[in-house]
Amino acid sequence: MQGDSVPLQAARANRRHLALALPRLAVERLGGRGPVLVWRGVGSRREVVAVGGVAGVRVGQALSDARAVAPEAAVVEADPAADAAMLERLALWAMRFSPLVAVSGGDALVVDVTGVPHLFGGEDALLRRTVEGLARLGVTACGVVAGAPGAALALARAGVAGVVPAGGEAAAVEGLGLSVLPVAPEVVAALSRMGLRRVGEVRRQPRGPLARRFGAALLRALDEAAGEVSAPISPIRPPPDLWAAREFLDPLVTREGLDRAVEGLLRALCRKLVEAGRGARRVVLRAHRVDGAVQEVAVGTGLASRDPAHLGRLFAERLERLEPGFGFERLMLGAEVTEEMAGAQGAYLGGVMGGVRQTEELARLFDRLGQRVQVWRLAPAASHWPEREAVRVSATTTVEVPPGWPRAPRPLRLLRRPLEVGAMALLPDAPPSLLRLGPRGYETGHRVRAAEGPERLEAEWWRDRPDRPGRDYYRVELASGARLWVCRSGFGAAARWYVHGRL
Repeated sequence: MQGDSVPLQAARANRRHLALALPRLAVERLGGRGPVLVWRGVGSRREVVAVGGVAGVRVGQALSDARAVAPEAAVVEADPAADAAMLERLALWAMRFSPLVAVSGGDALVVDVTGVPHLFGGEDALLRRTVEGLARLGVTACGVVAGAPGAALALARAGVAGVVPAGGEAAAVEGLGLSVLPVAPEVVAALSRMGLRRVGEVRRQPRGPLARRFGAALLRALDEAAGEVSAPISPIRPPPDLWAAREFLDPLVTREGLDRAVEGLLRALCRKLVEAGRGARRVVLRAHRVDGAVQEVAVGTGLASRDPAHLGRLFAERLERLEPGFGFERLMLGAEVTEEMAGAQGAYLGGVMGGVRQTEELARLFDRLGQRVQVWRLAPAASHWPEREAVRVSATTTVEVPPGWPRAPRPLRLLRRPLEVGAMALLPDAPPSLLRLGPRGYETGHRVRAAEGPERLEAEWWRDRPDRPGRDYYRVELASGARLWVCRSGFGAAARWYVHGRL
């Protein structure tokens, strides 16, 4: 979670968030294989960070003391990267409830469920379904629904599950310990020595002295926990502009059933696009398997489209990549990138309508080809460096070449990576008279028969580092007849020569 805090007075009545704390994630990721102690190194000390199936051991205890209490427990070093990967997979699973799902820290999810609970029978039913769904995946969760994500997270991490009514966040977090706040442990310890151990006790203190001693981060954490301010969540996937979804009582296993389901979702999505006056440029299919795994397939279009038949043809080959396993229980189709698109105006004869139809047919051809190979064209860019003078754009993009571009003749193709060569020049600014080409240690000298240049290019000060050297480019012809585009990077003793293209 990140972002600037914003007042909640205007949004408190309609914004709702579901927080899911996963306190046993590090242990449950291992598959529940019996008593286990998960540890991490803290300086020279090995500290227990998660416990599974062991009594008498607490989180934060020294590993040596924990092993003395439970010698039969397996000892596993913590793997934050694996925990983060599992947390992201669970976040994708949670997108069945809302497209806005974010990861908080390494042990929690936050779901923006505004306008969603009625689809599941209310907030209590949504909360129960979410926690039970995670339990079927072998993951223990404590869920809280509240108006502000900070309040929901604080209650969930404290193990206080339930639904907080709008405006009741401050009262709900009054008795929570300070350890549930996103503040440094040193701050919690200092407040504890002052006799302040609860959120409510600290909130009743004068804010000025607290800010001077502990910083603004403590005040912000207190305000977020009380629901007085809210930090916007950062979803793991961009929310679609429009989407359609369907759940199945009998999971989809066969390709025929998957094709029919996707066809129906495309029709539903395209109807929404027509109603909104928009067309899709990027459409993503998310398939939720019964085992909790989520698979994604995406297609893009050169021009905005809302034709279900055309989008269906683009998806046809991509669906082969899906692995249903025991079946898909939910499919969601989202238009993540859309553009305004005028409605059909009837059948015009020739003229503009004929050109539009030709453009659309050409774009659809490029879309189909793009499922097998890369289809693009080059467009001028605002730069005088050769490698930046042209960029790849969509094959259907209209390209306008500005007057005087390029500023000088260029090779048809540049080398992907300039080839460093040895060179001999009679004068500091003179073209090379001899080039040494070939692998290092096996260079062969080639006499330069003719040369044109230099074309001097200075670094682009608005984007390059200040010490980047300029270049001198030469068009040279070797005695063998080969014609090369070479450059000298830097000047004087530090100069280095490169072949940048063939003429």
